[in-house]
Parts: sequence; C-alpha cells; structure tokens
Amino acid sequence: MLSEIRIVLVGTTDQRNIGSAARAMKTMGLQELVLVDPQEIPQGKAQALAAGATDVLAHARTVDTLQEALADCTLVLATSARNRTLDWPQLTPREAGEKAIKEGLQGAKVAIVFGREASGLTNEELQQSNFHIHIPANPEYSSLNLAMAVQTVSYEMRMAFLAAQTQPVEDEQVYPYHKEIESFYDHLERVLTASGFIIPQHPGTVMTKLRRLFTRTRLEENELKILRGVLSSLEKQIPKN
Repeated sequence: MLSEIRIVLVGTTDQRNIGSAARAMKTMGLQELVLVDPQEIPQGKAQALAAGATDVLAHARTVDTLQEALADCTLVLATSARNRTLDWPQLTPREAGEKAIKEGLQGAKVAIVFGREASGLTNEELQQSNFHIHIPANPEYSSLNLAMAVQTVSYEMRMAFLAAQTQPVEDEQVYPYHKEIESFYDHLERVLTASGFIIPQHPGTVMTKLRRLFTRTRLEENELKILRGVLSSLEKQIPKN
C-alpha cells in the first residue's frame, strides 16, 4: 500500500537535500519520488547523502510542472510551514497519515508535496491540494529542513500503515484524478466568465474561494460528473459573441 504514496519535491535548490529526502523515505518504506523543476539534478552529492537509498534516486522522475506530478492522483496533501491568508482544510501529520493510508487501501494514488527549501510552496501551488499538512513544531524554533519534514510525514504514513493491518477495510469512495479536478476548475471559470459573473479585467478572488469551497466538500467522481454536466448545459445557453 505504501507504493501508492508519492513524495513530490518542488523546486529544490540543493541536490543533497534530495538525497537526504530519499533516505528519509526509504527508512519508512516509501519508494516513489517525483521532482518538479529542481535547480540541480541529483548526482554524486545526492547519492552520497542518500546512503542506501540510491535506488529511490535512480527511479525518481523529473517533471516541469506540479500539475504534471499530480495528474493521476486522487488525494493531494501539501505541506505548509505557516498559516496563509486564505484558510484551507488542514491536517496534522498523524491525521494525514491516517487519511492517506485509508484511501491508499482503496487503490487511490496519494501525493505529498513539499516546497522549496527557503520559501516553501506558493499560494497557487497550495491551492492544488485537498488538504494542507502543518507540522506542529516548537513555535519558538520551528525550523525544519526538507529531509526532516519528509522524515516526519513519512513516519506517520508508516505508523498509519502498520495500524491499518488490523483494521477492517471500509466501503470504497471513488474520487476523481487531480487532472479531472483541474479541468473542472478551468471549465467553471470559462462558464462564469462567459456569463459575465467573472469580469476578466477584475477577476478578484472568486476562483480561489470557489476552489476552497469545493476542496472542503471533497467532490466524489459521480458528483464531479454531475457538475460538469450542469456547466455544459449552462454553457449552451450563453450567447456566443
């Protein structure tokens, strides 16, 4: 089941951090690593820090965008070191582990996203997730390096996995892929713009707030299909210029 969990590192600046993160992953049984636009490709320095986890590095994929890394995932958890202006559903690492394992047991692909060493993830990147993970570290000194953060979250994934071995499997809920959710948001924005609800010159934060609304709701696959059908029906009624 742990093979369904993907660790995604965005915009890493130092390949040694990638090596250390790979080592942290393997100690907890995680194998799938995806790198989004890293500034340094992992080579000798990364391999030295990876120690016995060079196989994780060897099989790591490198992609250009976060959307590409998340396309086939149905649950996306993004780590955030601080509270943002716009509230988003938030989990502790323990809660994240329980949720990831529960859905992974049902065959869902789960992504856990970590941001840049110095600045983390942007608001736009955080909005591509279903939940944010916040590590409740010492508020007087909450500085965690990338590998420490990966280790902390990976540990909770493993603990939840071990606990799940003795628990009955719950009824399956089917969630859409990340790429389908993003396509829905594109469709929604297109219809709202064509109807005049969103003014292109002054879009404001309408789409951000709608993302938050649907993220809180956590649309299932059949619900998403209904909404896409509604949008398609409305789109036909909007006069074309």
